[in-house]
Amino acid sequence: MNNKIFVTSPLLPPLEEFIPYLEKMWSSRTLTNGGSFHQELEASLADYLGVKYVSLFSNGTLALLTALQALRVTGEVITTPYSFVATSHTLLWNGLTPVFADIDPLTFNIDPEKIEALITPQTTAIMPVHCYGIPCQVDKIQQIADIYGLRVIYDAAHAFGVKSNGTSVLNNGDLSVLSFHATKVFNTFEGGAIISHDLKTKQRIDYLKNFGFAGETKVVAPGINAKMSEVSAAFGLLQLKHIDRALLAREQIYQRYMRELALATGLSCYQFADDYEWNYAYFPVLVEEHFPLSRDELYEMLKEEDIYARRYFYPLISSFSMYRHLDSAAPQELPVANQIAEKILCLPIFPDMTNEEQGRIIETVLRLSQRKCSEDVNVQQVA
Repeated sequence: MNNKIFVTSPLLPPLEEFIPYLEKMWSSRTLTNGGSFHQELEASLADYLGVKYVSLFSNGTLALLTALQALRVTGEVITTPYSFVATSHTLLWNGLTPVFADIDPLTFNIDPEKIEALITPQTTAIMPVHCYGIPCQVDKIQQIADIYGLRVIYDAAHAFGVKSNGTSVLNNGDLSVLSFHATKVFNTFEGGAIISHDLKTKQRIDYLKNFGFAGETKVVAPGINAKMSEVSAAFGLLQLKHIDRALLAREQIYQRYMRELALATGLSCYQFADDYEWNYAYFPVLVEEHFPLSRDELYEMLKEEDIYARRYFYPLISSFSMYRHLDSAAPQELPVANQIAEKILCLPIFPDMTNEEQGRIIETVLRLSQRKCSEDVNVQQVA
């Protein structure tokens, strides 16, 4: 029996429900190149998410790469050091220079108050991340972008289904990019998408993801091959039938964590705002100084109990060798991001988590903290 509990587990609908999709593919012999499932998923996602245009991709990283190409971004791009490395790697692959801004200690997102001082004549865009699906301060970011004539591309890999004041957060900025990786709330095995707001931009994106072809023989841009396959698109259509159940299950798991981990002194849990609808993609906690264990001690002890939490996001992107030379990557320039990275721990959360599994995680966290306290008392008595 496998007792390991990982930080996430992919949403997998019943296998028998996927068979008819495969049978249709076998009958049509259409596996890629914008087949019927691909077209249907784009339309269904646009409707479900409340956005105008969806362009499907084989993964979220290629979608980010293409978004930057689609807007012809050059020079410097202001972004966050507190994210998965793909965010900044796509800038390097496009020959762009990342400029890191510090983050807000409450939302973990890029701090708009830090952006303006980083703008130079070479700055052409801002690429914020809706970290953990928590919406950025989009109005402030857009105001800065409008003043300086900058593009805004949101890395919205975590933000599937998230709404602010009743409207999808994906409608902000010039483009928003989603990931449909297996670890995400909504997955297509591997996949991603770009959300755009007008047909002309969608057409350019669709050319770029298909080698730049705008017809059988006409090539209009140096595109790449980033198309989503029919297998992934079909799986996405099936996922949409189950996504609301999955989101509700995530919310219930999150709320139980919030109730029962309140007993653990020194763990700070994220309190979401009332003006947005969240997707409960992650359960981040901050292990504060007055918690009896350090973050890394708790992380290692949980692993010994076959509970695999993750230090999302540690270390910071800015600490990796390809970024350390940047002035904006210096630790003194990013005090909040460095502090959060040293304290963050994401506990397991996924829709099929059982009550018993979650109870085991909660009990283990509480027991480990109490055991450490007991050990400290014993050491003092011996001394």
